[in-house]
Amino acid sequence: MNGQWSGPLKVPGGELQLIITIVPLSNGSYYAALDAPQQRISRMPAEAVVKGTDITVSIEQAGSRFVGKIGKNGATLQGTWSQPGLKAPLLLRRLELPQPAPIAGKPRLTLPYREEQVSFYNQEAQIRLAGTLTTPAGPGPFPAVVLLSDSGPHDRDVTEQDYRLFGSLADHLTRRGIAVLRFDDRGVGQSQGSHFNTTTADVVSDAQAALVFLRTRRLLDTRYLGLLGHGEGANVALLAAATPVPAAPAFVVALAPYGVPGRTVIRRQQLEIMRLIGSNPAQVKAALHLNQEMIDIIRQTPNDNQARGKVAALLRFHNTDLDPHMARARAVQLTSPWSRYFLDFDPTRSLPAVKCPVLLLGGTDDLQVATTQNQAPLKKGLKNSSVTALRLPGVNHWFQPEMKAWPVVNGEPQPVFSPRALDEIREWVFRKTERPHPVATGDPAPQPKKQLVKGGGSGKVSR
Repeated sequence: MNGQWSGPLKVPGGELQLIITIVPLSNGSYYAALDAPQQRISRMPAEAVVKGTDITVSIEQAGSRFVGKIGKNGATLQGTWSQPGLKAPLLLRRLELPQPAPIAGKPRLTLPYREEQVSFYNQEAQIRLAGTLTTPAGPGPFPAVVLLSDSGPHDRDVTEQDYRLFGSLADHLTRRGIAVLRFDDRGVGQSQGSHFNTTTADVVSDAQAALVFLRTRRLLDTRYLGLLGHGEGANVALLAAATPVPAAPAFVVALAPYGVPGRTVIRRQQLEIMRLIGSNPAQVKAALHLNQEMIDIIRQTPNDNQARGKVAALLRFHNTDLDPHMARARAVQLTSPWSRYFLDFDPTRSLPAVKCPVLLLGGTDDLQVATTQNQAPLKKGLKNSSVTALRLPGVNHWFQPEMKAWPVVNGEPQPVFSPRALDEIREWVFRKTERPHPVATGDPAPQPKKQLVKGGGSGKVSR
């Protein structure tokens, strides 16, 4: 069941393309997420339960559910989609895994930088994490960043259909003179550990271990090793910067970080998404009330088994046709270590301890982490840091521009990382570090033919 399924949902006036991602977890359960590109919905949390050939995917934030059958050896999921005001048949087909080639239909070219598969050890968690280190051409030394992903299990590229958020970002920065380390999340790909049992605070030690590893690389400038996080990863970066240890970052780039408590974020997300799918005010009010009841139960009931029983009973009381196994699975998800931590997580509490420069970057079309709600408390909390805060028009949570700005490949628009966001990140990092340039090596051997241009700003290779 590890993969993505996509299909058209017939709605009044047309069709909506839905994509469901399912990732098996080490404890036997599943992580699931919903994407609806036309409605700018990305990675909306879901719960998947598989029993034989039966599958149920529940998306609580949208008041929606898919109930169906697994067919053709996992190639299709066929069933019924229901949401407020709509019930319709839906056929989802498994998507092919994306090819590593950076441009569709063309062979992978030799990269103009060094690429190395690496691993490093997290002493605190006693796990080994695996990733990719890309280093610019030339003798260095180069500034470097560690990429930290959003909530949910992600591979090192943060692959989502034809879009690789971290793969694209790493390629852009490395081509222009900034080394990048990106790695598989715990329990994903070649990394050890368990995603299910990991909280936001736990991942801080992964970021610190990555910085310790970068300090051992001779081509990197140890004065300028930073953290670049997305969503929850941005808050991980800020938590790491607030910890006075030798592995503290020299700077932080925070893409769509949370600035309000987790339970407030969840409430805002549910409100925006239910409005987007056309729920009426009564349905929105009922969903928000149910959500608040569940949060109260979880926060007031520290025993997991008791909390799960109460939450499952509440879910079935409000939805009598809900399968007991689905209700129990949802209750387990809501009482996971990550969920319990996130509900009470106050992202501003440790911000006064951050001393390094911080770039806060968000998009005006972000439905998951609204910049209007989250940036102001972050700026206020970072009172001892040099802060740059920007809101990018038309950019969503995945830092994609509006679809009309996507390039068209083989007649289909292809998602891309916002060019404006790439420019802002790159130039801000260069302002807080030193632009890489050729340095004397003391070696009588001839200098490399390819060198980085000094002070030009583009970091392009010249002969």
